[in-house]
Amino acid sequence: MGLYNSAAVTVVQPTSETSTPTTVASSTDSDIILAANSNRKGATFWNDSTANLFLEFGATATTSAFTAKLSAGGYYEVPFNYTGVISGIWSAANGNALVRELT
Repeated sequence: MGLYNSAAVTVVQPTSETSTPTTVASSTDSDIILAANSNRKGATFWNDSTANLFLEFGATATTSAFTAKLSAGGYYEVPFNYTGVISGIWSAANGNALVRELT
């Protein structure tokens, strides 16, 4: 049997007191959906469109290079406390992205 350290580990989960809602109109051109924010604890996106929304962790999203694809009515939560810029592009321009940034 190997030796191991059984010391307790404390995990501190980030908490948020503020949710800032924004609505971003759909576009077939890449656009910033959420600006970089070092105070961000999380963010959610709801694709309120009949077209696919392609989200990218970075300044430019394309329909072939993206982080997440949200189908019509799709929902996405930003993982790992990512605080950088998030861009998006739709397969057709109709509807909106409903965004909530948690700080």
